[in-house]
Amino acid sequence: MLIAILLGFIFSLFLVFTGKVFRGKFAILSAAIPLILFIYFAQFIGRISNGEVITEMHSWVPSFGVGLGFTLDGLSLLFSLMITGVGFLVFLYTAAYLKNHKYLDRFYGYLSMFMAAMLGLVLSDNLISLFVFWELTSISSFFLIGFNNSNEASRKSAITALSITGLGGLALLVGAIFLGVVTGTYSIAEMLNSGIDIGSNSYYSIIVVLIFVAAFTKSAQFPFHFWLPGAMKAPTPVSTYLHSATMVKAGIYLLMRLTPVLGAHELWNSTLIVVGAITMVYSAVHTIFRTDLKGILAYSTISALGILVFLIGQGTTDALLAASVFIIVHALYKATLFLMTGVIDLQTGTRDTTVLRGLRKVLFPVAIAGFLAAISSAGIPPSIGFLGKELTYESTLHFEYSAILLIVLIVITKILLLYSGFVAGIRPFAGKLPERFEKVRMPSPLLWMPPLLLAVTGIVFGVFPGIIESSMIKPVVSALGKDGAEVHLQLWHGFNTILWLSVLTIVIGTILYFLIKPTARLEAGIAKLEFLSPKSISLKIWVWFTKFSDIWTNFFQNGYLRSYVSTILVVLIALTGYSLYNTAQFNINFDKFSKVTIYEAVISLIMLVAIFYTVFTRSRLAAVASMGVIGYAICLLFVFYSAPDLAMTQFSIDTLTVILFVLVLYKLPKYLRLSDYKTRIKDGVLSLAVGAIITVLVLEVLAEPVNGEVSDFYANNAYLLAHGKNVVNVILVDFRGADTMIEISVLSIAAIGVFGLLKLRLKKSDQR
Repeated sequence: MLIAILLGFIFSLFLVFTGKVFRGKFAILSAAIPLILFIYFAQFIGRISNGEVITEMHSWVPSFGVGLGFTLDGLSLLFSLMITGVGFLVFLYTAAYLKNHKYLDRFYGYLSMFMAAMLGLVLSDNLISLFVFWELTSISSFFLIGFNNSNEASRKSAITALSITGLGGLALLVGAIFLGVVTGTYSIAEMLNSGIDIGSNSYYSIIVVLIFVAAFTKSAQFPFHFWLPGAMKAPTPVSTYLHSATMVKAGIYLLMRLTPVLGAHELWNSTLIVVGAITMVYSAVHTIFRTDLKGILAYSTISALGILVFLIGQGTTDALLAASVFIIVHALYKATLFLMTGVIDLQTGTRDTTVLRGLRKVLFPVAIAGFLAAISSAGIPPSIGFLGKELTYESTLHFEYSAILLIVLIVITKILLLYSGFVAGIRPFAGKLPERFEKVRMPSPLLWMPPLLLAVTGIVFGVFPGIIESSMIKPVVSALGKDGAEVHLQLWHGFNTILWLSVLTIVIGTILYFLIKPTARLEAGIAKLEFLSPKSISLKIWVWFTKFSDIWTNFFQNGYLRSYVSTILVVLIALTGYSLYNTAQFNINFDKFSKVTIYEAVISLIMLVAIFYTVFTRSRLAAVASMGVIGYAICLLFVFYSAPDLAMTQFSIDTLTVILFVLVLYKLPKYLRLSDYKTRIKDGVLSLAVGAIITVLVLEVLAEPVNGEVSDFYANNAYLLAHGKNVVNVILVDFRGADTMIEISVLSIAAIGVFGLLKLRLKKSDQR
């Protein structure tokens, strides 16, 4: 499985060197990668349907309990087949859609990287590695959404998507760490088998909230949904792939995967039901007010994702069964509608539903695909969408809490999704062909075959549901901790309440389709309420936050070194002083002062005099000389206390420092008094406070019992292991050799930078 995941990344890297080959007629060869992967995963269908779970382990960071563990069960197999199957058709479609595009190889590189990241995400058993792949999907989708980087709207949409999903990624990382601490493992399989009741842990609520933030941002749940309509600025293959079978389904996958671990608790179930219900109804209503085909599909996608979250929240076997089927339903019809929209846009130059009519006469195969996708979206037999709708109604009607309210909400949502499906899949092809579209011609088969194949597959699965029953659906339900053996799919369930609800949905939805026509007036009307939308509110918060950041930055980052140092010292005094006030326990033994020799007393007195002279002198050179005196006095103290190596080091540093200061200060103007009396008083008080804090801190350290374990280790092993008699030098060069090398590298880089600045000579025209 690791090779299967890396294949996409390897192909992306391969394109860096051979990209020109895949820009022309050989672009179609790129589709071989997802096709090979689809065949690879398809061969596991028989084993998985027999109840087998395939695992693969690779060591990564064992010291932190992080490994590259992969699990292939019913759930991960379903998503893997969707990722590679739809991916294969998208790769084919792209060869014609972006034919001869100068950056086609770059697009395939991003697409392959995204596919590989999604496979790693759904196959990962370790939460930390899952997070890594989760973030890779966000990064690669950023490049895909912003592929048309010369377009400002595309760039803005890409940044918005990355910001929202990136926030969720951080939440996922923290949630994964909490979950690992609580369970003692990052392996999802081990969490399931551990028998630990995470719901009784005090961290349960925090974990659940963090996982929700991750899933809701990725799967565009209210109020984080607004990034998805903006992502429609991406090329159609991107919209198809990210928003039907991959990107937005990642959050759904996370919720389904962790349902056996975190589910069956009121916080989990109630939150998912509420958020899912709000999202599905809110977004379904929005489809009425959109005229752009991609806009309609975007909001219907959000609504469909809300339905999935709504079903996962119910947590029953029937609900999880309905969610499993609906994942397939949505992937098939939504990918079809997106690909169909791309063909229409490419051939007619517009996606405006107010002008698109009669295209069946010039795009007949595309019209068939749109019609089949529309009836699957509407849940009309014999499509797989009908089966998914029936299962959704059944699970909701039999839910034990607020069943009536929930069934009303889901029926309203399905009615509106039927309307949007008809508008997107049927309306552009119905009626009389306008004169402006009479010259439209059939595109390459690579553009109309993929959507037609997906649409027909939706009908085949509906007529013969047994194809997916044992091969996909039963293993998925079993992977979610339910009894998959009880699953039986059939198109006809007889005359019952569920059927009458379906009839009601179809009738009302069809009436709405004929009564409500997409118009610019409706879209303008909903635009008046834009100030209440989560997107507008988020933008206002962003503006306020930016203003606050400007004020904060201008106050603390004002360009004055004095201000920066003062701020650092004040924070140091506050934090360290507070800690010492509560914990300091040292006692000063004044009897030890009697042991101070005359030499030590004289040296200390010299240092004090030099310090005062440094502070109050009006001559820079005198101040530098006084600081040199202080350094040499410290050297003598080191000699008195039998530390000649430190004394020599201090002597060298002080001598060099004095010379450098003199050379620099020699070029400066005469001594100027640049601060007033109050500022000097403030600086003096601050300096005394820092000195007092450091003094107390040193005394506190000296009062602590000495643990000689580390010192003994270095003393005993310096000669034996490093063959050096100077313990300090051995520590710096051998035991801490890497650290010392990095420090030297940093100093070298800084020195090169300083030298470059000193030698820099700008022309007057370049000076600012």
